[in-house]
Amino acid sequence: MKKNGILNDQLSKLIAEMGHKDRLVISDAGLPIPEEPKRIDLALTREIPHFIEILNSVLTELVVEKAIIAKEMKTNSPQLYKKVKNNLKDIPIEFCSHEEFKKMTKESKGVVRSGEVIPFANIILIAGVDF
Repeated sequence: MKKNGILNDQLSKLIAEMGHKDRLVISDAGLPIPEEPKRIDLALTREIPHFIEILNSVLTELVVEKAIIAKEMKTNSPQLYKKVKNNLKDIPIEFCSHEEFKKMTKESKGVVRSGEVIPFANIILIAGVDF
């Protein structure tokens, strides 16, 4: 049994398998998930777990060189956007439309579904390298 870090075996394994430029999506409860990427459904009930909790946990274990979010998050969920920006610290953020975002999820290695119900609580993390 792991002592700390992400305990979910599927998510822990997926992070360990990530290579440079691989994509990992963390989604709200409503984002359509395509067939291609691995689906890790952590949603238990409405708002459990929160999107930001999953993001923070993943950021402790995954080297991230860039993040992609839908520009609609800034206007429709400004408090969430502020939290995301603060938690990403110096990680660059790229913006796209929500429609474009949904198309890009097909290119990801996996999608982690949260129980979040805040609109546009979705992010694509691009893996970096630790050297």
